Amino acid sequence: MTSTPTETTATASDGHRWTLLAHEPVRPRARLLWLPALGVAARHYLPLAQALATHGVATHLHEWRGNGSSTLRPSRTQDWGYRELLALDLPASIAALGGDEVPLLLGGHSLGGQLACCFAGQNPDAVSGLWLVASGTPYWRTFPAPRGWLLPLVYRFLPWLARQQGTLPGRTLGFGGTEARGLIADWARVGLSNRYRAAGFDADLEADMARVRAPACGVVLASDWLAPSTSMEALLAKLPHAPARVVQLDSVALQAPADHFGWMKQPATVAATLATTGLPNEPANKR
Repeated sequence: MTSTPTETTATASDGHRWTLLAHEPVRPRARLLWLPALGVAARHYLPLAQALATHGVATHLHEWRGNGSSTLRPSRTQDWGYRELLALDLPASIAALGGDEVPLLLGGHSLGGQLACCFAGQNPDAVSGLWLVASGTPYWRTFPAPRGWLLPLVYRFLPWLARQQGTLPGRTLGFGGTEARGLIADWARVGLSNRYRAAGFDADLEADMARVRAPACGVVLASDWLAPSTSMEALLAKLPHAPARVVQLDSVALQAPADHFGWMKQPATVAATLATTGLPNEPANKR
């Protein structure tokens, strides 16, 4: 395993560039492209990548447009949404990984897990497995009351604020980073309708997720109110032909807070769970 992360430059067809960070074992069993949560830079997942590499999984950390090493920042004149992330950026990261013979896994945290499912639906033959951590559809009806009842207000207010400001001031709000208004609009639309769509993108993201047949492994954190188990199950229900396993971890198992972000600093248990239950050569049970 590399003691320090390797760096590879990826370039999208519109000229956007970013750095892929990776930890790789000498003889990987699989290769994982990991997609961060909303507003989280790729470097924050380096402990996860290092932990997964000890289990034989070469882990490459994608950088979302507008974060970390990305050459773009959202503004009134720079905007994007799911279309750019799915059709421009993710193909470029996958191309930068190279073409060895080991299985390619796609995984992610929160929004990253959602977009991993969407991308797999568009490219079902390219992905050998899905790994989802603290993820799930944001659809308001999948959240327990009374919190779920408040979410439609959030899903209307945040896109309005982003339009007024030119970007969403997520750091000020305590939700994400400075986010492109188109991205927030696409996300909020799912939260209201439970249907994945991308503005300006002809593909039917919702319907195409049914084409996924690669096994999925989900990890739910017991105290995670941002991605409860009902939200994860609702996301996996959009993959009706994908064998799936879901594991719930509490703070005792994690030796860390079992919330949306606490696991990131001590990811050993999450990494072991994914590597033990989520590799595609190990059969998964249908739901």
